[in-house]
Amino acid sequence: MPASKHIPAVRDELIIDKIYLVRGQKIMIDRDLADLYGVETRALKQAVRRNITRFPEDFMFEMNKEEFENWRTQNASSKKDRQGLRYAPFCFTEQGVTMLSCILNSERAITVNIRLIRIFARMREALLAHKDILLKLEQLERKVTGHDEDIARIFECLKQLLQQPEQPRTRIGFRLTQE
Repeated sequence: MPASKHIPAVRDELIIDKIYLVRGQKIMIDRDLADLYGVETRALKQAVRRNITRFPEDFMFEMNKEEFENWRTQNASSKKDRQGLRYAPFCFTEQGVTMLSCILNSERAITVNIRLIRIFARMREALLAHKDILLKLEQLERKVTGHDEDIARIFECLKQLLQQPEQPRTRIGFRLTQE
């Protein structure tokens, strides 16, 4: 049986919604990863604690009290959802998610991990594309910023021209004499 049959069909957008920004890093929390891997959160945390040397601070960290309260108020709205949030979750960076596949050695863990790595890579590519657009906008802004005074002067001259009374003009051109 192919490994994909072991994984419930979850759209990539739903997985992307479970990627949060904490301490300036894109992370996934233990509860969401446990759900994707098909294990209990408690079991995932135990496996991580048994292999803690594989998870340096840049791979995995636990939210401090302030981050946890802030995250909980922003992301956990229902009472049912709060049941799994009595303790501060483990936060796994992209490298930490990769390391999880080494300690959760199942077909499902490997397949889910490949999918997660692909999603992280797509997000990185999108960020780079947006970065190029932002750089071009900044360059355009710098070009336009210096012209504010010139544009104001042009409008001032136009207003002066509109406020001047119209003077009678002498007609030019050929005149036809009427008999």
